[in-house]
Amino acid sequence: MARNMFRRSIYKTPAQLRLMREPGLATAAALEATRGALRAGITPLELDALAEAAIRDRGGRPNFMMEPGYRHTICANVNAHVVHAIPTDRPLRPGDIVAIDAGAEIGGWHGDSAYTVVVPDPADPKKTAALQELSRVTEQAMWHGIAQLARATHLNEVGDAIAKYVHSESNYGILEDYIGHGIGRSMHEDPPVFNYPVRGKGPEVRPGLVVAIEPIIAAGGIDTFTEDDGWTVTMEDGGASAQWEHTVAVHENGIWVLTASDGGAAGLAPLGITPTPIP
Repeated sequence: MARNMFRRSIYKTPAQLRLMREPGLATAAALEATRGALRAGITPLELDALAEAAIRDRGGRPNFMMEPGYRHTICANVNAHVVHAIPTDRPLRPGDIVAIDAGAEIGGWHGDSAYTVVVPDPADPKKTAALQELSRVTEQAMWHGIAQLARATHLNEVGDAIAKYVHSESNYGILEDYIGHGIGRSMHEDPPVFNYPVRGKGPEVRPGLVVAIEPIIAAGGIDTFTEDDGWTVTMEDGGASAQWEHTVAVHENGIWVLTASDGGAAGLAPLGITPTPIP
């Protein structure tokens, strides 16, 4: 979810980084609960209830509910919906591509994460495979961005790495209107985290930086519009898109993916990066 950002120091203290571990794990638990239940026939509203319960069971609050006017724990982006889609009672169907975005707040600190999954359609395996490839490229673009963060001197190197991977693997489009962001006391803070090359180096990557790396990739064009509900963003061409996101902390010993139960070890191992827990 991307709304307002607030200016303040972008670097957290070691004590503050430690306080961000629990909201990250609560966010991970919410997404794990939805992913384990996601199948044809379930509704986004049912997934929303599972995510809320997982966050509250860990002593947290769904931080999307803290956004004025939003009353749900997740955004459930189905097919042509890109981001910020309000969960509905329409059952998921074979062939749907679904992005689930969620976040948690504990003790005034925030986590934010998203994943995409394809509901298999046995009657159309070619479509299923094409959508799964879109999700795979987007997920791997995210991991390439996270791996670059571990090596980078400046933040905008992340967008260079994401775009390089996407363009090496596909002809997909990188949505430019929706990017990653800093995160901490607010769900959305400075600095912006671009998914494509921009002019300038961006802020220095050093201990205390915490960002949500969030590529959103489209199978076709990159133009979008906002539905009449004021939230749901939809592809202009009606095509599919995928979204993957993790909250990542830079600390004195390396990086740690706060919204992954293993700190990002499985996703980063193929890229030669070993995350280290926050001391």
